[in-house]
Amino acid sequence: MNRHVESSEVVWPAFLRREEDGALLALKVVPGASRDEIVGIHGDRLRIRVSAPPEDGAANRSVLKLLKKQLHAEDVQLVAGTASPLKTVRVWCSAERLIELCRTVE
Repeated sequence: MNRHVESSEVVWPAFLRREEDGALLALKVVPGASRDEIVGIHGDRLRIRVSAPPEDGAANRSVLKLLKKQLHAEDVQLVAGTASPLKTVRVWCSAERLIELCRTVE
């Protein structure tokens, strides 16, 4: 798995770039799945399945809702990849929630 280090205490996976008040997440999104879930790691990206179709932004909204709920985030914003399965999302949440996410997908 590709990893990079941003501090002496935490090794962050390649899909996550830590920011002062949250992080940027590189995602691989699979729309039209049977349920909404964070699946694991796909290359340098966090793989997410959502049941919504890739129409009229429905899948994007489902991704943001799932991440906000799972990370107990203050806010979640789609930064890049509106019409692509490869997306970048900014999340405003605690480092503890990001660490928990990393542990669940390893």
